[in-house]
Amino acid sequence: MGRARNLLWAIPVTACAANAEPVTIVALGDSLTAGYGLDTADGFVPQMQAWLDQEGAEVELVNAGVSGDTSGNGLARADWTLTPDVDGMIVALGGNDYLRGLPPEMLETNLDQIVGKAKSQDVEVMLIGLSVGGNYGAEYKSEFEEVFSRIAEEADLPLYVDWFAGLQTAADGGSIAPYMQDDGIHPNAEGVRLIVSAMGPALLEFVQTVD
Repeated sequence: MGRARNLLWAIPVTACAANAEPVTIVALGDSLTAGYGLDTADGFVPQMQAWLDQEGAEVELVNAGVSGDTSGNGLARADWTLTPDVDGMIVALGGNDYLRGLPPEMLETNLDQIVGKAKSQDVEVMLIGLSVGGNYGAEYKSEFEEVFSRIAEEADLPLYVDWFAGLQTAADGGSIAPYMQDDGIHPNAEGVRLIVSAMGPALLEFVQTVD
């Protein structure tokens, strides 16, 4: 009877866990997040959602990517992106700051304020960094990339160092062109798959810390 009683007690607990509400994670970003140039199902958010579903994660990933957005644009819409149902936020901005040659100091100020807005509403944040080219010189490149690690350290945030890490790994020192669209800026569907596969474990770990 003791064992049977234990099993009876376990049933409601299991049922509650199965019916638990998924956490809501919003992905605040630019065209890389939005899925520019791709069929909807091939974009970053749908592919990452599918990856997380396969891992059994109870999470709803919301696409808040807007093509062309700089970190300043992301800051401007952070307040209305942080709706009451949002439990966590991925911040993946900076690509257009780099393309426009905007000062790294501006990127840092904007990202810092976005993080501050999220924290003020008890929303957990994961920061996605970006490795950039040397178009504006080695000093600019270094200062730009260091922004992400500095903010992550100061705000005690998880950091995924480089959005394109999955492509660099697949290229193995060669060109990532096979995984890019014709513009050379945005990944194609296979490129997104590689990005998701590489980033997925870090995002899953982040999701598991959000309640």
